[in-house]
Amino acid sequence: MPNHYEDHWVAEYWNSSEKRWILVDAQLDAFQCETMKVPFNPLDVPRDQFIVGGLAWQLCRSGQADPEQFGIFDMRGLGFVRGDFLRDVAALNKVELLPWDCWGLILKEQLDDPDDLSMLDRLAELTRGEVPDFETVRGLYESDPRLRVGDAIQSYVNGQMEEIPIAR
Repeated sequence: MPNHYEDHWVAEYWNSSEKRWILVDAQLDAFQCETMKVPFNPLDVPRDQFIVGGLAWQLCRSGQADPEQFGIFDMRGLGFVRGDFLRDVAALNKVELLPWDCWGLILKEQLDDPDDLSMLDRLAELTRGEVPDFETVRGLYESDPRLRVGDAIQSYVNGQMEEIPIAR
């Protein structure tokens, strides 16, 4: 679909022999690659073929992309981008959640606090692609309760928001 960024998740791993992070799209099988004429290997997705959360946030905040073009079904906009971005940050910190799990800044209806926006802009710069300064990202995540997943999250279960304790 032109001018639309469909919500989609990939995995990423560190290839020590190549000394680089590699994106993997486990959803794309041979049939889909052939049918959709996917121009890349889904086991090594080029960085220009997938927009990570930090980059999506930057594109929207800078006006280079319309936040309403990001999402899935009727869920879209800057709040949606923010949620995926923060789930990416949690995953970088070994907390892997589901698309409907929420905590901290994801739960804010309106994000208009300049301190919140500034912190997210800085974090987006650090996470927009390969993470060159992971220790800084980790330090921000661990030290800022707005980012860190606490002892419980809010999650949609059977169409209702419920508090779910996090097992550690």
